[in-house]
Amino acid sequence: MNILSLIVRGTREIGLKTLWDSFTYLVRKRWYQARFGEQKRRRIPRTGYTHPGRVIGHTRQGQTLTIPCADGTYVLTILAPDLVRVRLLPSRGPANRRLSYSYSIAKTDAKWPPCDFMVIETELALKVKTARLVCRVAKDTGRLAFLDLLGHVINEDEAGAGRHRCGAVACRKRIQPDEHFYGLGERTFGLDLRGRQYGMWNTDPRTYRLGQDPIHLCIPALLGLHNQGRQGYGIFLDNTFRGFFDLGQRDPNVLSFGAVDGEMRYYFIYGPALTTVLERYTELTGRMNVPPRWMLGYHQSRWSYQSEARVRKLARDFRQVHRVPCDGIHLDIHYMDGYRCFTWDTERFPDPAKKIADLHTMGFKIIVIIDPGIRADHEYWVCQDGLERDMFCTYPDGETPLKAPVWPGDCYFPDFTDPRVRAWWGDLCQVLTDVGVDGIWNDMNEPAIFGLHSTTMPESIQHNLDDRGDNHAKAHNIYGMQMARATVEGLKRLRPDRRPVCITRSGWAGVQRYAMNWTGDNRSNWRHLWLSMPMVMNLGLSGLAHTGPDIGGFSQFASGELFTRWLQMGVFLPFCRAHTFVHSPDQEPWSWGEPYLTINRRYIELRYRLLPYLYTAFWQCAQAGLPIVRPLLLAFQGDVQTHTLEDQFMCGDAFLVAPVFKEGANRRSVYLPAGLWYDFWTDQQFHGPAWIDVEAPLERLPLFVRGGSVVPMGPMMQYVGEYPTARLALNVYPDCASHVPDERDTTGRCVLYEDDGHSWAFQEGEYRLTRFALHSAGRPISRLELDRQVEGRYDPGRPGFEVVIHGVDKPPHSVTVDGQFPGWRALRTADRTVHLVTNLFEHVRIVWD
Repeated sequence: MNILSLIVRGTREIGLKTLWDSFTYLVRKRWYQARFGEQKRRRIPRTGYTHPGRVIGHTRQGQTLTIPCADGTYVLTILAPDLVRVRLLPSRGPANRRLSYSYSIAKTDAKWPPCDFMVIETELALKVKTARLVCRVAKDTGRLAFLDLLGHVINEDEAGAGRHRCGAVACRKRIQPDEHFYGLGERTFGLDLRGRQYGMWNTDPRTYRLGQDPIHLCIPALLGLHNQGRQGYGIFLDNTFRGFFDLGQRDPNVLSFGAVDGEMRYYFIYGPALTTVLERYTELTGRMNVPPRWMLGYHQSRWSYQSEARVRKLARDFRQVHRVPCDGIHLDIHYMDGYRCFTWDTERFPDPAKKIADLHTMGFKIIVIIDPGIRADHEYWVCQDGLERDMFCTYPDGETPLKAPVWPGDCYFPDFTDPRVRAWWGDLCQVLTDVGVDGIWNDMNEPAIFGLHSTTMPESIQHNLDDRGDNHAKAHNIYGMQMARATVEGLKRLRPDRRPVCITRSGWAGVQRYAMNWTGDNRSNWRHLWLSMPMVMNLGLSGLAHTGPDIGGFSQFASGELFTRWLQMGVFLPFCRAHTFVHSPDQEPWSWGEPYLTINRRYIELRYRLLPYLYTAFWQCAQAGLPIVRPLLLAFQGDVQTHTLEDQFMCGDAFLVAPVFKEGANRRSVYLPAGLWYDFWTDQQFHGPAWIDVEAPLERLPLFVRGGSVVPMGPMMQYVGEYPTARLALNVYPDCASHVPDERDTTGRCVLYEDDGHSWAFQEGEYRLTRFALHSAGRPISRLELDRQVEGRYDPGRPGFEVVIHGVDKPPHSVTVDGQFPGWRALRTADRTVHLVTNLFEHVRIVWD
C-alpha cells in the first residue's frame, strides 16, 4: 500500500486531525528516544543460557525448599499437593529471595493451608513427594521432572530453566510424542497449539487475520495433555515482560517458554484431569463473578449508533416491529463529545438520562465504550484534572507526560498501576452511572497508539506499579487488566448493591476477576466464524470463560447466511453480541429480510428459554473455573478423538453444539463421544462413540443433548425479567437405549442455580441451588425417578414445574409425585415425549408397562 493510499484510508477511518497527530507523534517520539536514550526493543535470545547445574544442597523452611546449585538456586514452594511454584534465582548478584508482587495471583501464599510433603534424597536425585505428585531434581544437572505417584512422566525438563547474561529467562522442556497444548489466551489458530511459537505481548492488530500473533489478550497459562489423555497438567509463567511460548516450532520435541527480563517463576499444576487443572489455576488467579442475568441476553452494537433518534428506533425495531428479544444496546465512540471520555455529544444525545430511563422502561440496558486515552485539551475537565493531579504516564524524567494519538488525536494515558489513579478513574465513572449507564466497555487498552504499525507506549515510559515503580516493559501486559480493575472497583463503590459489568479487549492472567472479554475486531467471513470456536475454547482453558466474538464479524459486512449461521452458534456462547464496522450497513437480526429474520428470531428466543440452564453454567464457572463453552476433551478426556476436535463444543454439561461454518452447506459430520445422545430437534437417539452425518438446512443448527441430563428451560421473553416467576420446564433425557437388553439402573446428576440476578445477596445465602438425581431403568425404559433437593434461602416464587420426559414412545402406566397418585395437574404425551405439570416436588416416579 503506497503512502497516498495510507493517507486516504487513515483520513477515512480516523479523521484528518488524528492522522496529522499520528505523523507528528512519530517525530516527537524520535526526539524523546534520543533525549532519554531509549534502546531498541530487546529480543529474547535463543541460546547462551546458564542453567542451574549440579545440586549443592537443600534447606527446607515451611512449605518452601531451597536448592542451591552450581549456577543458580531453585526455590520450590509446595502450595497444594498438585501445585508447585518453581523459581530460579541467580547464585550471585542481587538475588531477591523474597517473592515479588504479582498482579495475577489472587490467592497468595498465606492463604493456602499447610500441605504435607516429604523430601527424599537419593544418590542421583532430590525428590519432593506430595499426596499427588513427585518433583524430582537431578543432582548432576539440576533438571526437574514431575512424575505421578507411579513414576510416570507428567512433564520433564530438556535443558531446563536458565538465565541469559542480558537478563532474559527461559525454560526448555520435553514434548511427549502424543502431546497436545491448549490455552495461552486469545489466539488466531486452532484448538491444539502444538507446532508454533506464540508471543506474550498484548497487541492491537486492528482487524486481525487467521495466523496473526500476538493480538489483544495474551495469557501465559498453558495446558498439556498426553499419554492418550491420561496425563494432563498446566504451566503458568508468572512474568509480565515480553515473552514467548514455543510449542515445538523450532524443535518439534521441545517446549520452551520465557521472557526478555524478570524472574523465571512458573507454577506447575497437575491434574491428571484438565478440569482439575482449571479448578486449581482459577483458585490461584481468581474466578469470575456470576454476572447480572441480563448480560446473558442478546446484545446489539455497531460502530456507531450515532444519535438518540437512531437508538430509539433500534429499540422500537426490537420490541414492536420485529419482536426479537434483546437486553443490551451498546454505544460506541460517537456518543462522546469529540471522543472525550466521560462526556456526551449534546447534539446527538441531548438528554442521555431521559433516553436511558426510557430504554430501561422498555427492558433495555445500556453499555458505553470508554478508551484509556484522555484527549490532550486543557479546556477538557478530565484532562485538566488529570494533569493537575499527576495521573498520567510519564517519560523517565517523571515530569513529561506521554502524549500520543488515538481516536481524539493526541491523548494522555492514565497510569492504572497507581492506586491513586485507579480510584480517580473509578470516581469518573459516576458521570456515566448518574445518567443510568448499566455497563462499561473498555477498548484500546493494550494500550494501543495510532501509527504506521501496531504500536503501544515506548518501553521507557514510567509506571507506579503500586508504589514499586518500573517501566512499560514490565507494565505493558497488565495495563488493560488494571484499567478493567479501576473500572470495576469504581462501579462497586458507586453502586455497591449491583454486580458491575465491564467488558475489556485486553487483559492478562487474572483478568477474569474483574471483567469479561470480547474477541476484538474480527472479519465477516466464514473462516472467522470457524475461528470463533477454538478462540473461545482456548480463552476458557486460560481461565477467561466469559467471552465471545462479534457475531456476523466486525470488518466488512456479512451475508444473511453467514450472519444466521454465526448467530446459531452465538446463542450458545457466553457473550452473545452482534457488532459491525462504521462503514458497513446495519447488521441486525432483520437486516437481510426473510427467511433470515424468522430463523434469527427463533434462535434468539431459544437462548432466552435456555437462560436458567446458561445461568447455571455461569455459576459453575464462578465456583470451580469450569468454562461455559468447553472443548469436548474436558468431558471426554480419555477419548483421543476429542483432543483436536475444534469445530464443535459442549455448552454446559448437557449440550453438544456443532455449528455449520461452510458457505452453502446443508449437512455436516458430527462426532458423538461415548454414551447416549438425543437430537435436540427430533429426539432421535444416537449411540457414541460415533461419527454421524446430519442434515443441517439453514434453519437447523446440529444440536445434541447428552443422555442423563435435566435441562431447565423458561418461557420465551423479550428481555430478562419480563416473566420473573414463571413455571420452568424440566427437560429430562433418560440415559437408556432400546437396543441394550439389560435392566441396569442409570443415573444422571444435574443442578439448577438461581438468585435475584443482579445483587450480591447470594453471598449471604440468598440463592437457590437445586440438585436433580435422575434414575432410569429398562431397555426400552420401564421406570424413571427424578429426585429434587434444594439448598439456599432464595425463593424464586415459582408455582411448580413442567416435567418433560424425552425419547419415550408410549404413555406411562402410573405416575406418582411425592408418593401421591395422582399428584400432578396435567399429563399428556406427544412427539415421543411425556409432559407432566406438577407443584414443587421432592420425588417423581413414572412407570411404564
